[in-house]
Amino acid sequence: MRIEENRKLLLSVFSAIEQRNDQRFSELLHPDFEIHWPPSLPYGTGKSRTWTETWNPLQPTEQERRMDPRVVAANEDEVVVLWRQRGLSRSGDRFDGDVLGLYQVREGKLARAQMFYFDTVAVANFLEKAMEHTER
Repeated sequence: MRIEENRKLLLSVFSAIEQRNDQRFSELLHPDFEIHWPPSLPYGTGKSRTWTETWNPLQPTEQERRMDPRVVAANEDEVVVLWRQRGLSRSGDRFDGDVLGLYQVREGKLARAQMFYFDTVAVANFLEKAMEHTER
């Protein structure tokens, strides 16, 4: 059943991200893959900084990289996943927030991802403070 395959695909995508397995992640992407982040974030759509560049230094352990993805809805072409964004700054500040992602699947691969943070202000504030400590 395609719905179950789509659900498994997305959980595999999250596993590859948590494990920082770039090769596996790339294998799961459609050639026309596109990603959309909230524009107010440093890695938001249209910005030159990436999610990976932003979060890798803030996720030094498996605990911070754990996303706890939970599929909340799926159909023939889309999957909705609730997941956690976690981080730890050098000064010891922690971030742990909910994100809802809408994912489109095409030809058995992830074709489009759009993230909706429950509190983009809290994410932006955490990142701003964390980046200040990183740049010192």
